[in-house]
Amino acid sequence: MAAQDTAVQSNGSRGRRFLREVKAELKKVSWPTKQELISYTGVVFVSVLVIAILIWGIDLVYAKLLKIFINK
Repeated sequence: MAAQDTAVQSNGSRGRRFLREVKAELKKVSWPTKQELISYTGVVFVSVLVIAILIWGIDLVYAKLLKIFINK
């Protein structure tokens, strides 16, 4: 009987149940403090900047090497 009740549930009631469960799960999340968020954002920004500079440098070296080999 329970299986039939589950099968008969409308999309609306399943949607409401899903949203209630999402809300309950979000209450369990350990959210960062404002200071932690600022700190983590800084770490990400610096990391992206370092990687971008590294990729730019490697690209520059390869471009120079390619130019040397093409001009020979």
